[in-house]
Amino acid sequence: MSDITYRPATRADLPFMVALIAEDDVSDVPMDDPNDPSGPAYAAGFDAIAADPNQVLVIAERDGKAIGTLQITYLPGIARKGMWRGLIESVHIIPPERNKGYGSQMIRWAVQTCRERGCGMVQLTSNKKRVDAHRFYRTLGFDQSHEGFKLFL
Repeated sequence: MSDITYRPATRADLPFMVALIAEDDVSDVPMDDPNDPSGPAYAAGFDAIAADPNQVLVIAERDGKAIGTLQITYLPGIARKGMWRGLIESVHIIPPERNKGYGSQMIRWAVQTCRERGCGMVQLTSNKKRVDAHRFYRTLGFDQSHEGFKLFL
């Protein structure tokens, strides 16, 4: 049985999510500002996610306290006979709750959610600097099958 529960994120969760994302940032140039988590850019991003039926933004809670967050995007496709994919992103857990199995529970929940939505595949990306995260995802059955690329605009 899971120690954690999941609920849809609300705008009131923005300070929690932005702080956690900023704290976990491994990029060379920090992109997120925990000092302005309710700013218009974050609010607009949240509103776009909340309005899109192919998006799920959740808060993971233990004993009523937020301990993590993740986002699932459902992607339709033509390849593999029109198979839908679930894209798991922005998986974060507060530092005091790491290495306790909650990350595994969150990913398993996300995978099951994708399965229930009719997805035939779940995919995710992880920064190359996060070697421990790569090992973690492999233990959950993920295959490092592709090389990812990004172009910031």
